[in-house]
Amino acid sequence: MRKIILAFDSFKGSVGSLDIARYAAQAILKEYPHCELIHFPIADGGEGTTEAICTQLDVNRVSCIAHDPLMNPIEVSYGITKDGKTAVFEMASASGLPLIPIALRNPTHTSSFGTGEIILDALNRGCRHFIMGIGGSATNDAGIGMMHALGVRFLDKEKKELEPKGSNLIHIALIDTATLHPALKESVFTIACDVNNPFYGPQGAAFVFAPQKGANPDEVKALDEGLQHYAMVLKEQKGMDITLIAGAGAAGGMGGGILPFLNATLKSGIDTILDILHFREYAQSADLIFTGEGKLDAQTGMGKALGGILKIAVEENIPVIALGGCVEAVEQLNEMGFTAVLSVQPAPVSLDQAMQQEFALKNIERTVTQLIRIIKCFKS
Repeated sequence: MRKIILAFDSFKGSVGSLDIARYAAQAILKEYPHCELIHFPIADGGEGTTEAICTQLDVNRVSCIAHDPLMNPIEVSYGITKDGKTAVFEMASASGLPLIPIALRNPTHTSSFGTGEIILDALNRGCRHFIMGIGGSATNDAGIGMMHALGVRFLDKEKKELEPKGSNLIHIALIDTATLHPALKESVFTIACDVNNPFYGPQGAAFVFAPQKGANPDEVKALDEGLQHYAMVLKEQKGMDITLIAGAGAAGGMGGGILPFLNATLKSGIDTILDILHFREYAQSADLIFTGEGKLDAQTGMGKALGGILKIAVEENIPVIALGGCVEAVEQLNEMGFTAVLSVQPAPVSLDQAMQQEFALKNIERTVTQLIRIIKCFKS
């Protein structure tokens, strides 16, 4: 083995991608001490997107105060390229689900206002290009919170200003952009998302994702009606029909809801990140790719982080081994092109034990060690 790519997503709630790669590297170097190892932290637009990009680019980390989904002030960090022109961030850092205690989660009450505050901070620092991951949100406000932070006012039929949260989408009658931040006219947004869901409907933002964010069935229905209403208002007042745009339902409708206001393009999160990191160029001469995430199932190869890696690996004829804490649909994953798909668990264990960081990392190291020993046996 001369060159191996380590391209792991995080095992969410357990271990981060950099730590996974470090323990995998320890295992490989025991058997192949002179092997070239290249680490790529991977994300698909959600949690870890900023880290994945910033660890590979010449980026300064900065911080600002923003509001979490329940409007509590928090400190968030993001990246700005050395030339000062491009901001790299994820909405999850200010508007993410993990920021809210489980008992308080409810997307009818949450707002993406804090995401807009990050953009505002970057605009004031001189940034005019934005790379924004929109996975992992706690919101279903179609981005009105974010746009409110940037100067847009949302009014009801009596021209009273509405609080920018999911439950108020149904009440929007007038959109006032008179105080929209002027620098947005000369700004460009690349929106990295990991889903293709439409804005509303059975496969839309509310019905598919709102239950995961704490909404009950009645609230899901009300949120979907709010999204339908808001889409109609946007079409009438902004001249854009977002209803059939793939990915419009991402991040509680933010994927589509911000498009009428910004010079923005929705792109596959993993494809965007792999392009920025020049992953294909690094991978072309590799002997093997290790990848993985917390759960491997039939969705793994379909537009998610590992799917983007698999696509390049297959095109470049590079074997790719996927590791997961939990593994399902192995035959389907093999048919998609994975050379092997393996669980890192040594035996049946409780979820709590499986999620413990030290336990997970030792299992990853042990599994990679055994795999490399097998490979070395047949290579020798």
